[in-house]
Amino acid sequence: MLDLSQYAAENGIKYFMISYTDLFGGQRAKLVPAQAIAEMQQDGAGFAGFATWLDLSPAHPDLFAVPDASSVIQLPWKREVAWVAADCVMNEAPLDQAPRVVLKKLVAAAAEEGLRVKTGVEPEFFLVSPDGSEISDGLDTAEKPCYDQQAVMRRYDVIAEICDYMLELGWKPYQNDHEDANGQFEMNWEYDDVLKTADKHSFFKFMVKSIAEKHGLRATFMPKPFQNLTGNGCHAHISVWDLDGKVNAFADNDMPFGLSAKGKHFLGGIMRHAEALAAITNPTVNSYKRINAPRTLSGATWAPNTVTWTGNNRTHMVRVPGPGRFELRLADGAVNPYLLQSVILAAGLSGLHNEADPGPHYDIDMYSEGHKVTDAPQLPLNLLDALRAFESDDELTGMLGKDFSRAYLKQKRLEWNSFCSHFSRWERQHTLDV
Repeated sequence: MLDLSQYAAENGIKYFMISYTDLFGGQRAKLVPAQAIAEMQQDGAGFAGFATWLDLSPAHPDLFAVPDASSVIQLPWKREVAWVAADCVMNEAPLDQAPRVVLKKLVAAAAEEGLRVKTGVEPEFFLVSPDGSEISDGLDTAEKPCYDQQAVMRRYDVIAEICDYMLELGWKPYQNDHEDANGQFEMNWEYDDVLKTADKHSFFKFMVKSIAEKHGLRATFMPKPFQNLTGNGCHAHISVWDLDGKVNAFADNDMPFGLSAKGKHFLGGIMRHAEALAAITNPTVNSYKRINAPRTLSGATWAPNTVTWTGNNRTHMVRVPGPGRFELRLADGAVNPYLLQSVILAAGLSGLHNEADPGPHYDIDMYSEGHKVTDAPQLPLNLLDALRAFESDDELTGMLGKDFSRAYLKQKRLEWNSFCSHFSRWERQHTLDV
């Protein structure tokens, strides 16, 4: 195991950010002097769990965030600080509701079956004004702005700085682009084991926000920050390998779409649990403004609203772009990096256990011909529907862990109730004269 004190001495680290992610995806950290990191590495940094979005009360004992030294990253933009992901412990045992703990248990469950799941994520974000009211580039007004050469170059300083850092960190980034909405960008790096992808995804969000602020801007991963523009997705590319990571268990060139029987069953689990899955992949009230959005100025939402799969066709919830992998297009920018990977594993392993059939594939354009599909479930219309689907899916909640599922449902229902109690402008506009 890497000694963080030695790492600090060798790399000029003065402070460590011991970081954990709560149920709502909030990144929580303590800034620990390097001189104190040896004790923290052994016992963890103490937190009052109730003060973050976990299902704990002020009466609970201290929550300890124990750093996982294998995840440590020296901040490229502030080299005297290192970030390290942590696992939550209470009463000397892992806290079962903590997202990174949930993921590690599912990684272990997959390993027991001789499987190693690898994923890549495609997080989209907007660069906006500091108050979030408008996109940051007043010249970015094209009707179809995707891949806009001028627009991406006007934000070159921000995008290139982030990509330079990913190159330095060895993430193997391979492309950056202006996305389908004005002011929107996407940056891609190489896929990896699910836990490493989750740690990188978590750090990426922190890094993008930090560099945007450094340039006087604000980065948002909000699913639908502007009503008339395409929302922020977070597509996930999924493949399953043997434990050595050398043989792709999904790949079979003699099968349709190049997907092996295991690949089809894993996909079947995703399809079978899709409605419940949405409570995790699309975790906010705002998420459903993206899933159920009308077409934007560009002509498409690029988000699914029906549980369907296809070949290389971006209008469905799942597409199979090539042999041995598939892309889940459901998740949005608000997704918790650890819970995204957890629910992929949970649904996929369930599909393997039950030899689930993903059902028929459709080759049609779902945006123009979706009305022809009459036997596929619709995705939830709102967060409450998603939470109800999640609660009723005993298999998925069991795979994720009953303690986590109970805590998540409780906290998300409180969030929904808070939303419902909010008095909106729409209500006054539409009912004042009733």
